[in-house]
Amino acid sequence: MRTYLLAALVAAVPFTAAIAGPAPAQAATVGSSWVEGTLVHISSANIKVKDDKTGKELSFLLVPHFDQVFSSDGKTTYQMKSLHSGQLVKVFYDQKLLGARHADRILVLNRAQKPVKQQKG
Repeated sequence: MRTYLLAALVAAVPFTAAIAGPAPAQAATVGSSWVEGTLVHISSANIKVKDDKTGKELSFLLVPHFDQVFSSDGKTTYQMKSLHSGQLVKVFYDQKLLGARHADRILVLNRAQKPVKQQKG
């Protein structure tokens, strides 16, 4: 019986490796898209960010118990309730789930980190 189970396990290893093989390529693309802008709306289900460069407002879904909110240096974590409208954020997202944009990570930025447009004088 042990020999049979061991043989079945050895036979299953190449099969599972073939299925799990493309995972590193997929992992590299997760969060590859991002937008930086002003937070317009936040709720438990979604977040809306106005891109400061283009002026477009993009909406992102949030999964339940989303907790990937960090400072720009990645050392400090924030709770979702600390986010508010008017804050400068950078949202990393992808569109794999039914084609809808959903946030993978949110970075809270300082206004000092944002380059200021020069005004015409």
